[in-house]
Amino acid sequence: MIEKGKGGGNTITGLNFEKSRDVSSLIKKLTGYKVKDNIIYFNDEEVARSYKKHGLYKYLSSQGIDYKKYISKQLLPDEAVYVIHNNTLFVIEMKFQKVAGSVDEKLQTCDFKKKQYKKLMAPLNIEVEYIYILSDWFKKPEYKDTLDYIISVGCQYYFHYLPLQKLGLPIPNNHI
Repeated sequence: MIEKGKGGGNTITGLNFEKSRDVSSLIKKLTGYKVKDNIIYFNDEEVARSYKKHGLYKYLSSQGIDYKKYISKQLLPDEAVYVIHNNTLFVIEMKFQKVAGSVDEKLQTCDFKKKQYKKLMAPLNIEVEYIYILSDWFKKPEYKDTLDYIISVGCQYYFHYLPLQKLGLPIPNNHI
């Protein structure tokens, strides 16, 4: 692993986003894991739940929470994973660029978005972490300040990879 949460890794201890942009589909490929109806199981025990886009708001509504009482506009996460044992919602945003564009500025919004998600989850006493999964495009020197900013405001980023340990999910004992 590279300092500050950046880096690669292997598919035993984390999720490799080289060919997929879906956390749930990567998790279910790991030994001991299965995903059914957005519930993530490890060795047949529920360990997490996954919510994409509007799915998070359906969950909040099922818990009696009207998002409009907490934030003025919905934020639609690429994927949000609620890990039961650490009572944390991990908002995971994937940014894969091949040319310059508007994503540059979007990376600078993580502090605001994390605070909005915290407001949403506060009635449920759920902690929030905000993580970017980035393509190699963002390894260019001109992104150094942006990447430093992401870390400075308490958000995180990884390149193509997310360690299961970062989420607090069990690590399989053997290869997939």
